[in-house]
Amino acid sequence: MATSNLFTSFFLCFVFVFFILDTANAQGLKVGFYAKTCPEAEIIVKKVITQTISEAPSLAGPLLRMHFHDCFVRGCEGSVLLNSSTKQAEKDAVPNLSLRGFQIIDKVKSAIEKACPGVVSCADIVALVARDVVAASKGPSWEVETGRRDGRISNLTEALLNLIPPFTNITTLKNDFLQKGLSVKDLVVLSGGHTIGTSHCSSFTNRLYNFTGKGIVGDADPTLDPNYVLRLKSRCKPNDVNTLVEMDPGSFKTFDDDYYTLVTKRRGLFQSDSALLNDPETKAYVKLQATTHGSTFFKDFGVSMVNMGRIGVLTGNAGEIRKQCSRVN
Repeated sequence: MATSNLFTSFFLCFVFVFFILDTANAQGLKVGFYAKTCPEAEIIVKKVITQTISEAPSLAGPLLRMHFHDCFVRGCEGSVLLNSSTKQAEKDAVPNLSLRGFQIIDKVKSAIEKACPGVVSCADIVALVARDVVAASKGPSWEVETGRRDGRISNLTEALLNLIPPFTNITTLKNDFLQKGLSVKDLVVLSGGHTIGTSHCSSFTNRLYNFTGKGIVGDADPTLDPNYVLRLKSRCKPNDVNTLVEMDPGSFKTFDDDYYTLVTKRRGLFQSDSALLNDPETKAYVKLQATTHGSTFFKDFGVSMVNMGRIGVLTGNAGEIRKQCSRVN
């Protein structure tokens, strides 16, 4: 009897500790957070996004990227949405100048506010929109944890310090993801988000014309497929900052696993894409997806998006629920 009681006590203690740790890991987030307070919230988001992507499919990439750029600066708390009269907010930083779709976030927020005022945060809307643009682009869907609250601070300098540049090497990539609590697998999986969207030439022209920085004629990145270099040069001149190029040529409006095939063929648009071949773990994942055509990518992407969505969240009484996403209350 004593042994049985001891085992029961140990088991209950273990369950309690596991529960506490699990709750702490999720930081107060849960699937269906608004089930009682705003049951129509996710339905409203999906309706707006389905219509948006059917009319403007090119917005899927930027709206997905908006979630990345929000979470990597101050955490997933909607700070990327805030405006600044002095142009010193996150959205004013150079890496964020190419973000588009803020009006779609506002449209979703307005519709939700009519249904249940002051309940759903802008940070949660960004996370839900990211899921729904992927699904609307023929990609996977996943259950999004909600319960985030909105931050009140948005700083241009913090964006410059925390957003990962497209020329980052694999060592820095792994370290930057680790600092955010994300794994090497999260890095290679989330990089697959480059399957949709476009990029300005200025994000990669150094790979075409002046890779070593010595001004040598024909100084292209040797890790790039030479034929791909020629194709990119036909689209982008050395000082071109306006032209947009597809990150996944041929299917940049469709969420699929073609990105990994391109990387294996040395046609990843950014140095950070090519860098995935410079680490045994990321290289193995790239090759697996390229040869098995997404046997695990869709499922993995949902898992890694949930992981990313937990970065630095504000919950409970922290932050606020903004009435308008572009300004604090």
